[in-house]
Formats: sequence, structure tokens, C-alpha cells
Amino acid sequence: MYLVRKRVHAFVRVKPTADFAQDMIKFGPDNKSIEICLKKDAKKEAMNSRQTSWSFRMDGVLHNTSQEQLYETVAKKLVSEALIGYNGTIMCYGQTGAGKTYTMMGATADYKHRGIIPRAIQQGENKRVIAEHALNKHSSRSHCIFTIYIESRFRFFSDIKCVNSKINLIDLAGSERQSKSGSEGQLLKEATYINKSLSFLEQVITALADPKRDHIPFRQSKLTYVLKDSLGRNCNTVLVANVCGEAAHVEHTLSSLRFANRMKWVTTEPVLNETYDQEGTVKALEKEIAFLKQELAVHDSLANRSLMTYDPLSHVQIEEIKSQVHRYLKGAIDEIDIVNLRQIREVFRQFKLILRQV
Repeated sequence: MYLVRKRVHAFVRVKPTADFAQDMIKFGPDNKSIEICLKKDAKKEAMNSRQTSWSFRMDGVLHNTSQEQLYETVAKKLVSEALIGYNGTIMCYGQTGAGKTYTMMGATADYKHRGIIPRAIQQGENKRVIAEHALNKHSSRSHCIFTIYIESRFRFFSDIKCVNSKINLIDLAGSERQSKSGSEGQLLKEATYINKSLSFLEQVITALADPKRDHIPFRQSKLTYVLKDSLGRNCNTVLVANVCGEAAHVEHTLSSLRFANRMKWVTTEPVLNETYDQEGTVKALEKEIAFLKQELAVHDSLANRSLMTYDPLSHVQIEEIKSQVHRYLKGAIDEIDIVNLRQIREVFRQFKLILRQV
């Protein structure tokens, strides 16, 4: 089978804010590029040669975008292809409070503000553990992976084609630094585990983007192992990097953009997941045969024919035909009683058996 390699698509969604850092974050005219410029410290400028500006090219920069526009841009094509048999993954990444969960789930209070995951499954979301810290009062303290399995069946001539696919909808926990979140105690321990799993995820992405790497460390964490089929495999994959547009979060924004840029270098090989259901085909043919027998019975009745059977010949009927054939060859009878095609075939079979014995 010829496989077509496809690049992971990466989008950036900027959270609306009244205090947008216009002097530090700029968008290209085609809404596909974003530039980050850090202010230089005049006192340290002579001593500091660190990079202060970066430019990133994405598949789309979504700023002041409605939930409907987001779905049309990010998810609609992927879902359409999943319905015909291609696996798909949509993953939201970014710091806490940047809008990941809003992008994926939306606002439950307003229908038009619902996100990518349908409102009907927003209850698998209510079970997530939340806790308050400095960046977000309702921070998701876990990664959320929701998988939709799709099975479709199509009649293809006499066969039944089965299409099986799945859509992974992934809302990752926040990627912020611990010093920014102000977490302590149990929350600090959770943040450590979260950041560690995200670090392993970045290592996997870096390995996938390197064509010279043979080993991909999927087994380093539960998160990367679960995402094994979604990254670099048989799957259409889309990343939405959620960022904040405020100056205070520009370092996190830069980190998220770097991650999205690395994701763009990852390629996948999506294939059509289709099989032909032989058992289903047999059942469909048996149903068709039963219907045709009913049609023949109606036809015989309208033609005033005697009651006829179209079932396979019984042992008694076969013995009767055998007896008639022998009597016909001896001249005891002038003709053999035949009323259907099955009997004709059995008569020829009996003649062949007799000829082989001669």
C-alpha cells in the first residue's frame, strides 16, 4: 500500500484580553505568522547578546476568533475525514488560563460558545479534578483525553464494507512554570508531575521531528504512551497552541510557540481503515435469498402453478430422482418428472455417476 506522509497542522489561538501587548506580539497580514519581540534592558544591552525577537510561521493564527470559526478552521476537515475512515487527533497545548479547555469544551452556559467536543459529553469533563492557584482559579490538574470511536457500514455490491476510525480530543494540563503558579504542598507535587510528563512529550516530539532518529521514547510516561497512536502514526493530527496576549505571560507564549513550531516538523501516515465484513455479507445474502424465494412463490401463485419448493433437495427427493433415472435407462418410464432447476441438476449428476460406473 502506498502511504502518503502528511505534516501535523499547528494553529495558534490567542486569548482575548483588554491589556494586549501590541508592542511585543505582532501578527502577519495573512494571519499565519506571529512575531514576539522582547524589550531590551538599556543597562544590560552592552553585556547581553541574547536573542530578543522571534518569528513563527503557523497554519493559522486565530485572534478574536469565535468558537464557530475555530471549529471550521481547525476541526471540520479532520472530523469529515474521520467519518470516512481516517483517524484524527486534535490536541490543545499551552499554559494554564490560556484557553485550552475553552477551545476544547467551550462554555456550557451558552450554546454558541460550545467548543470542539460536543456538549453532550461535557459531563466526562465534570469529573476532572480542579484546584485554584495564582494563574487560574479552576485549573485542570490533569490531562484529559476523550476518544470517539466511529463505525460505519456500506453496501458495496455483494460485500459490506466496514469503516472504523477514532477521533482523539486532547486537553493537556497547563505548561506553566512552578514559580509563576505559586503552588505549594500537594498542588506543587501535582505540578511537578504535570511538567515532567509535558517534558517527556516534548522529547517525543523532538524525536519524531528528527528523520535520523530510530527510537521514539513513547514509554517514558503514561501520557506519551497513550498518545503513541496519535503522534507520528496512522492519524491526521492538529495542534492548537493556546497563548495569552499579555506582557506578563510573554515567556510562556514564546515557549508554547516553540512547541507548536516543533510539532509542524512531525509527519504522519494516515490510511483508510476499511475492511470487508464476510459474516455481514453472508447474512445479507441469506436475507436476499429468502426474499427471492418469496418472490418466486408469489409468481408461481399468480401463474396458477402447483406449490413448489426452492429449498435444497432432501435425501428422499434425491433417492426418488435416482430411481427415476435408472427406470428411464431401463425403458420402464418414458420421461422423468422435473419441476425446478435443482431437480435438473440432480438428474445430470445421476447420469454422470452411472456413466463413471460403466
